[in-house]
Formats: sequence, structure tokens, C-alpha cells
Amino acid sequence: MQDRGSFISPFLRPRCLAAAAPAGKAKLTHPGKAILAGGLAGGIEICITFPTEYVKTQLQLDEKANPPKYRGISDCVKKTVQGHGVRGLYRGLSSLLYGSIPKSAIRFGIFEFLSNHAKDESGRLDSTRGMLCGLGAGVMEAVLVVCPMETIKVKFIHDQTSAKPKYRGFYHGVREIVREQGIRGTYQGLTATVLKQGSNQAIRFFVMTSLKNWYKGDNPNKAMNPLVTGMFGAIAGAASVFGNTPLDVIKTRMQGLEAHKYKSTLDCAVKIMRYEGLAAFYKGTVPRLGRVCLDVALVFIIYEEVVKFLNVVWKTE
Repeated sequence: MQDRGSFISPFLRPRCLAAAAPAGKAKLTHPGKAILAGGLAGGIEICITFPTEYVKTQLQLDEKANPPKYRGISDCVKKTVQGHGVRGLYRGLSSLLYGSIPKSAIRFGIFEFLSNHAKDESGRLDSTRGMLCGLGAGVMEAVLVVCPMETIKVKFIHDQTSAKPKYRGFYHGVREIVREQGIRGTYQGLTATVLKQGSNQAIRFFVMTSLKNWYKGDNPNKAMNPLVTGMFGAIAGAASVFGNTPLDVIKTRMQGLEAHKYKSTLDCAVKIMRYEGLAAFYKGTVPRLGRVCLDVALVFIIYEEVVKFLNVVWKTE
């Protein structure tokens, strides 16, 4: 049995990993491959996990002053199914799906582009640089995709809670929002979204980079089992939830149909604290935790496996 500390033959690596990279130096991922793999991963993931996103958003919009409509996660699911059927749990999926594919494509494309320039001579990316690359990717995805698509999604879900929903579908809803509020109506809560997405990806890529470096040790080309990738992704997702749920709550409030109550992101935070208390910043944490852990695990698994496939069919330097 081969000792773990001894030299590991590169011939033991899976054939799906391109053998062009010299032993001891990590192979760089072409940004084009990252864009394709990221987009595919994002589309598949959101179709699987959307119901938990729906419940999370409903609970966050369920302010105490209304008074609360739901008593918890199960009550939210029960009332939604009773009132709108199982399809009610997928209301707003189209808006998120249209945004999820380009969001993940931009996230991984920007991350790989930045990380390729941040890696050392051996092709290794340290945790701090991984965090900074994740921050850059998060900010870019927030400005280009997340803010407008999340605003539309939140308005769609919030609209369903009204006695007479006014949006008949994705395109009708977008047209009405733009007609009534202009393009700025799709960019509500931009500051909160940039803060949320930037910190989100900074935390996730910091944790993911740290765990991958620990796992691979001195061999940056060591193959990772998809289950290991998924486990690391779930840990990274959980870390991001506990790290920035307050920002997610503020972002959701700023993008809802009653966003006019708040003068700014700071004003929103102050009013939540004043009228609802500190606990309100963590409303929806449990459903978000379940969704994000599964989300990040699935995205990283699909992404890594698609990149491996692309390394076989698309040869790049």
C-alpha cells in the first residue's frame, strides 16, 4: 500500500483530468469553460431547490406589523398549497431561473479569471486570495444579474400574498414593473444586494478554497470525489448563511412591494431593529440554511464535473 507522504504517480489521476499540467502544478481553468459549466450548474440547481427559496422569502416578507400570516415553515407550506396548490411553491421560478443561469456563469467565469491571475507559481490559490476573488465575482454578479432578477422575484412572490394578484406571468410582471417604476424599479436594494452577494461569495470561496487546499495537500492536481466536493460546498454554504442572513433580510425588504417605506438600506436596517428587534434579522434562516447548503453543494458538484468533461473535449492552454 502506497504511503500517503510518498510521491504519487500522475498516472493514477483520473483520465478526465487533462494530463497537460505538469506534476505539482495545478491546471488553470479557462474562463470560457467556467462560464459554460457555471451556467449549466445554476440552471439545474435552482429547479431542484426553489421551493425552499419561496418559503424563505415568504417568511421574511411576513412582517410582525401585518400581523404575521404564517406561524412557521410548515404553516407557510401548508397555506400555500391549500391556496394555490403545489404549483404555488414554484411561483416566481421563471424569474429566478432566467437569472440563475447567467448569475452562475458570471460568478464562476469572473472567479476563474481573477483566480488565474492570483495563483502562485505552482498554480495554488491561497485562502485570502480566494476570498478576494470570490468578493469580486459576487459584486459583478450582483450588479449585472442578481439585483434586477431578485427584485422581480421578490415582487412576484409578494404579489401572490395580495388578495388580488396583478401579475399574470413573468413578461407581464416585468412590463408592469418597468411601466410603473421604470428601470430603477428593477434595481431596488442595489446596495444591500452588492453587500449580500459580495460577502456571500467571499465567504463561500474562502471556505471552499481553504478546504480544497487542506484536502489536496502538496498535490494541487489531486482528484476530488464529487461527494467530497458536495460536502465542502455544503459547509461553505452554511458559513455564508450565518455570516450574512441579516443582509439577505434587508435586501428582501428593500425589493418587496412595500419598499417605499424605507428611505435607504440603512433606514431599512434601523427600522427593522427598532420595530421588530434583532431576531427579525434572522427570519427565514432555517429554510435558507437548508436551501443554501443544498444549493452550493449541487452547484460545486455539477460545476466541477462539467469542467472535467470540458477539459476532455475542449483543449486549452
